[in-house]
Amino acid sequence: MLEKEMTIMEIKKELEGKGDFVQIDQLTRLIKEKVRPEVRRFIHQRLGEIYESKGMLSDAARMYNNVAISAMSFDDKKKFHMKEAELYILAGKFEDADDAIKKAMHDANAPERAEIFIAIKEFYKKQAEVLEFNRKKNHAVKIYEKLLAMDISNIEKKEIKVKLLALYENLGKIKEYMALKREGEN
Repeated sequence: MLEKEMTIMEIKKELEGKGDFVQIDQLTRLIKEKVRPEVRRFIHQRLGEIYESKGMLSDAARMYNNVAISAMSFDDKKKFHMKEAELYILAGKFEDADDAIKKAMHDANAPERAEIFIAIKEFYKKQAEVLEFNRKKNHAVKIYEKLLAMDISNIEKKEIKVKLLALYENLGKIKEYMALKREGEN
């Protein structure tokens, strides 16, 4: 059983060989205790990893937010808020992803903000392509629509519109297809 006085190494040793749900239970109980900040960060990060591996993406994102809040360096804060945003994107929770991106941008300077925006934009694109490949076209449509709402170049908008038109047609979304087609003509 885990105790609040344990070091990170002792916690790792105690959890070794235990199932994910047993680890979740023990770590969740331990986090309710008053533990040292570095142990708290470790617990949140470990819980985030387990939740992510189990497909519990929103829970994992919340854990990475907690890691970012307790992180010491601005680079770590940005890194964990970006991880949080990516998990929310995977979960289809774009508003929560936007909030995580804002938190990452808050801890960044101007060049880093540009890098964050590009990284998130590319992550959205890759995720949409993966969803298309896996025949989850409705989800891909939502991501492409989100990308269109972002501040992207005209060339990127044209590429996305072509993909969206094909998806709308394939899904039988005639109203959306016609609206986007008319918009492209203007």
